[in-house]
Amino acid sequence: MLSQQTRAIIAATLPAVKANAEEITGVFYPLMFERYPEVRDYFNLAHQAQGSQRRALANAVVAYASNLDRLELLGDAVNLIVHKHASLNIQPEHYPLVGECLLAAVREVLGAAATDEVLAAWGEAYQQLADILIAAEEQLYREHQQQPGGWRGEREFVLARRERESAAITSFYLQPADGGPLPPFQPGQYISLILELDGQTVRRNYSLSDVPGQLCYRISVKREPGGQVSAYLHDHLQVGDRLRLTPPCGNFVLNEAGRPLVLLSGGVGITPTISMLQPTLDSGREVYFLHGALNSEVQAFRSLLETLDQQYPNLHLSYCYSDPLPQDRDHPQGLFDSERLAALLPGSRDLDVYFLGPPPFMQLCYRSLRTLGIPDDNLRYEFFGPLQALQSDTASNEAA
Repeated sequence: MLSQQTRAIIAATLPAVKANAEEITGVFYPLMFERYPEVRDYFNLAHQAQGSQRRALANAVVAYASNLDRLELLGDAVNLIVHKHASLNIQPEHYPLVGECLLAAVREVLGAAATDEVLAAWGEAYQQLADILIAAEEQLYREHQQQPGGWRGEREFVLARRERESAAITSFYLQPADGGPLPPFQPGQYISLILELDGQTVRRNYSLSDVPGQLCYRISVKREPGGQVSAYLHDHLQVGDRLRLTPPCGNFVLNEAGRPLVLLSGGVGITPTISMLQPTLDSGREVYFLHGALNSEVQAFRSLLETLDQQYPNLHLSYCYSDPLPQDRDHPQGLFDSERLAALLPGSRDLDVYFLGPPPFMQLCYRSLRTLGIPDDNLRYEFFGPLQALQSDTASNEAA
């Protein structure tokens, strides 16, 4: 529990930290990588270059410091961080390194305003958050280890099969190298791949794209322009090759409400929604599966979707192509704006909507769904960065 003096100091200095949050996190990351180069392997350097990781951390620091007396309001955000950290196998010994460099960055950016008293207060607040995260992560690690087929940390897997899903997306089927069983997962969760590329350890999270209960974990990966890991997977990973995985993580999972479910995806954002689809259909729940892609050549899982559409009367399937080919003329063209969504969804706004895709796609969906009156509590999504970016009106709206 933080002292009253610490709370008062945090409250007094929060405006200055908030105004300089992105500058502070911009100093923090290079400083930490310089002092502790071994932690660099835990970070996606593409996100570093784009600045999205810096903005996300700045937003998290401000949100935490703004709610010291109401930490229960941060439950969903804390849970998201815990699952992300567990997927990367973050350990308690990493937290002092982060705290040291974060406080050093605060001192550098705020200058004389960052007195020893101020830094001590922010250090105390950081330690409180670290203790919360460490305890929650340890609980999750134990849950992973104790479930049938489960494990803690990293486990070696072998590529059993690879399958081309579209011109841009390939599926990879991964099974334990030790021949042991796989633990169950919740549709919508992801695993982390650990690879050794060019003498560097890299970690990437990929959604599990198959239904639970299979002999393999399946991930479906889009070849990203300039993407180091996606290029390796597409061009070099072959059947029989080995790599390491951490257990399934993530809280972008289905609730058990009986309301109609909308699964709205763009591009490779289809991977968690395709995992959610059949279990939900089997439950008898009405499902509106809406998918946006550039065109039919890059659209994944089309054959599977059309088979399910024939089998399940509770499935309402729609595609939308933003850059259609001549053979796509029989399908809707354009974007999932509010007008199109209004025509495709039922009249009642008592719906659960799960949406995922490239940031411009998500920005358009978020605005459109709110325009239609879907309650915020019924919207679920995964988005890397502050909510303000999701609400932006300035980005283009093309699905990738």
